[in-house]
Amino acid sequence: MKILYVDSLNSGISGDMFLAALLGIVKDPNEILSALETLKRYLDGVSQLEIELVTVERSGILLNQLKINMKENKHHRTPKMLQMALNTFLNENQYSQLAQTYAKNVLDSLFKAEASVHGKLVDNIHLHELSSVDTLIDILGVTKALENIGCFHEDFKVYCSRLPLGGGKVKTAHGMLAVPAPATAKILEHTEIIIQNGPIDGELVTPTGAALLVNLIPICKEYFDGFKLKNIGYSTGQKNFIDFPNVLRIFFGESKTEIINSYENVFQKYMEDVCVLETDVDDLSGEILGNFIKKMEEADILDIQVMPSITKKNRPSYVIRILCKPKMKFDIIEKMFREIGTLGVRMYTIKRVCIERKLEPVKLLIDEKPFIINYKISYVMKEKKIQIVNIKPEYEDLKKISYDTGYTIKEILLKTASEVTKLYNKKSDLNTLE
Repeated sequence: MKILYVDSLNSGISGDMFLAALLGIVKDPNEILSALETLKRYLDGVSQLEIELVTVERSGILLNQLKINMKENKHHRTPKMLQMALNTFLNENQYSQLAQTYAKNVLDSLFKAEASVHGKLVDNIHLHELSSVDTLIDILGVTKALENIGCFHEDFKVYCSRLPLGGGKVKTAHGMLAVPAPATAKILEHTEIIIQNGPIDGELVTPTGAALLVNLIPICKEYFDGFKLKNIGYSTGQKNFIDFPNVLRIFFGESKTEIINSYENVFQKYMEDVCVLETDVDDLSGEILGNFIKKMEEADILDIQVMPSITKKNRPSYVIRILCKPKMKFDIIEKMFREIGTLGVRMYTIKRVCIERKLEPVKLLIDEKPFIINYKISYVMKEKKIQIVNIKPEYEDLKKISYDTGYTIKEILLKTASEVTKLYNKKSDLNTLE
């Protein structure tokens, strides 16, 4: 599994910064830049286009910075013109289908954000804040660099840090507007990226930078799965800030586990968040505790455990642990306070793998009398085939039959053993459970 971590906590992100950092981890950045310079053939009005990756020093660190020398006599291009130029360039420069989709989605995000902010159809928008050529350079360059490191393969994860937006105001074609610019805010809307104001006055995230990051659908977290670091790309933008480094860092590597267990993808879809609630009680009678357990069994919880323990005062006590869905945690906590009078509840969320299960009713004759027993079949789907994990009869059914027949539950289990074998053989031969 390859991993890319975009650390924008001390920089924000713009298109040129993202591209400059990525060029620091690809094998041949000049090959990408040379191809991008041919973009002038795809856009009317561009007579000169030179792109250079230079090294600058900021805070004692050598950083990549993108320099563009361009001459053009056409400053307004419609969305349709940019889309045609992008599509033609992608087709003629050997971008994979997944890479093409990403690049098109990025440009589309910019158009839709501008149209939404100004209340216009996409075809009618004027991209005042976007330099047509710069925007395409950023999108096409970032896409090719990501493709070169394998970003569009299935075994690739992208993480990102929190995203600082800056503050104050920014000058636009519509006058002075608060940071972030409306189009930037629209692109970041409804995403999983965590944003924050500051830490300085100034625009730290541009619409293009936001669109390039958002369309990678990154996992936003401060800590990510451990991996072997292969390369680090450093870059900076065109602005210098006082007391703010403006340094974008990109970490690229591979996960520590080189051989991925074949079951990883199988169990991934069964993974879910569950909440654990815990409290210690040392002053409850058995009647109150028993009544609480009964009420919890009737509540919408996943499980409850009561374990004996010793408190710091050497008094016998119980640890009550409840497993529930995250959305139910505060309802359950309220019941804990009311029912058992505890003063505090520990709460944390964990991951669990919960595989599929299905009840299969089976007719069983015991002393010539028919009974229905439900068998719980637990299974996973692997390569579109059923892999049975366990088959067992439901305890409540066994208990009822035991009461009706006088046999012990153990004796009834022995009588039902043959049905387990029949169910296993039957279901293992099918591709899906009915």
